[in-house]
Amino acid sequence: WSVNGKLVTNDSSRFKIKSEDNTSTLHLTNISRTDEGTITCTAKVISPDSSPTTVSCSSMLTLEMDHLGSPASIVRGPADTTAMRGDRVMLKATYKGCPEPSVRWLKAGRELSSSDRLKITTSDGVSCLQLGSITADDSGKYVVSVENLYGADCHFASVAVEGPPEPPAGHPSAVRSDDTSVSVAWSSPPYDGGCVLTGYRVEMKTDSSEEWGVVAERCHSLSRVIRNLTTGQVYTFRVRAENIHGASEPSLESNPIKLGHNEQEEEEEDDDLSSQLEPFHVEIQAGDEFVSRYTVHEELGKGRYGVVHKVTDQKTGNIMAAKFVRCIKKQDKEKVQEEIDIMNCLHHPKLLQLVGAFENPKDIVMIMEYISGGELFERVVADDFTLTEKDCIIFMRQICEGVEYMHNNFVVHLDLKPENIMCRTRTSHKIKLIDFGLAQKLKPDSPVRVLFGTPEFIPPEIINYEPIGVESDMWSVGVICYVLLSGLSPFMGDNDAETFANITRADYDFDDEAFDAISQDAKDFISSLLEKRREKRLTAHECLNHQWMTQCDKKTKYVKLCTDKLKKFIIRRKWQPRCERHTG
Repeated sequence: WSVNGKLVTNDSSRFKIKSEDNTSTLHLTNISRTDEGTITCTAKVISPDSSPTTVSCSSMLTLEMDHLGSPASIVRGPADTTAMRGDRVMLKATYKGCPEPSVRWLKAGRELSSSDRLKITTSDGVSCLQLGSITADDSGKYVVSVENLYGADCHFASVAVEGPPEPPAGHPSAVRSDDTSVSVAWSSPPYDGGCVLTGYRVEMKTDSSEEWGVVAERCHSLSRVIRNLTTGQVYTFRVRAENIHGASEPSLESNPIKLGHNEQEEEEEDDDLSSQLEPFHVEIQAGDEFVSRYTVHEELGKGRYGVVHKVTDQKTGNIMAAKFVRCIKKQDKEKVQEEIDIMNCLHHPKLLQLVGAFENPKDIVMIMEYISGGELFERVVADDFTLTEKDCIIFMRQICEGVEYMHNNFVVHLDLKPENIMCRTRTSHKIKLIDFGLAQKLKPDSPVRVLFGTPEFIPPEIINYEPIGVESDMWSVGVICYVLLSGLSPFMGDNDAETFANITRADYDFDDEAFDAISQDAKDFISSLLEKRREKRLTAHECLNHQWMTQCDKKTKYVKLCTDKLKKFIIRRKWQPRCERHTG
């Protein structure tokens, strides 16, 4: 049997063939326009005395137009809409089809149904979706779908929700710059109000007053130095984000900070130019401006990217660090620009600050603050340093503070390791995180997969080429803490393949005698980070509130930790090839 030239089979839901004796019957159900035309039955005659032949007969199927159905279709779809938070939005669609189509409204693949704030009405070819008291969560793409027996159709519309932004995330950081100045740093808001932020407003109060006053307006970066304060006074800060619709609610309050003379802090901060530098947006300038402004001194280090030199700013006399990055190909320059863009949005006391960039024919020079203290791990194994568990808490808190700030700004470092944790001075307990060459800016709707990192410190999801997130950094924080406390590398194998296998199994333990002197709280902290499933790992904020990390002001173990194994770890790392960063 064939209908309109198409062969009919018995597995069709609309066609059934029934054969009995010398009669074959075709049953058609739910007929449509596509069935109208010639219906043919063909039989093959097989005889022992002659060659096989075929016979056929045909008839015409004609449909009466009055009884025909029609496919469901959208006549006019809903329009894109922009509304203010708290307003009401209505999306309207007109449709047709016979029989009457079923209508569904969807958002992010989930079918919507009427609720307290959402009402859907459908009748006489019109369907309306009404949203009341809308919030930022209501923004996005809405889909209306119609379907009947003969066809389906859909249409979508975007709803943009605008209004004042949400408050900046987390607590602002307040750090003393000098006896009369405080550097305040904060994070961007989780939601910008649906439009571009126009700036930030910093507010301040003293311990002798409950009234908040504005001390800085139209700030276009994520930090500001507040000057001309009173020595001996205690100050607290908070920040509001602003857009064209107004200001957000205030952020959480900063830690209270008292200004006063402290010789040890002053000695450290004389060497820390981040407290003297006003954050600003760095743009790449011509190379001849670098030559005229900076004097180049000795080499500080080198790596896969190029070389770092100590330089002097002839205008200010400040000592800086200049990273000369080779840029032979167009992709090299694009990669440097990505690093500059990321550093432009990171202004925090625990993160290395970028202050300038200059382009030459074969390289780009990045000017950054000069950090004189060397690598953290080399500092703690020095003969004049006694490492205790309390010291480790102090260092890990600072690491997590810097990481929390990055993550609040949707930046993931992706190369956290001992070499990228520096001490501000040779005698300081204060650290900075450096090297944002592999860092990525995350977007909620764009999964990111990478195939690079340092083998001992990368998480399972990078090895398995799965989407990464801020949780990927937290795995590295756990490895760093494990090494700092014991001098041992938790997943180190005889080769990279064995190391990767240990990581993907999350195969580690605390059996070595190096952990005999380590508290259970510290082991619990590490275990909460070295979770194979990234969603189970502590966030940086949760780390700062962990029981082990909140012992700084309590009685903590002052037992001296043996650093012999840590010294061997450092020596081994120094002899490893620099190309290890790229595992892909």
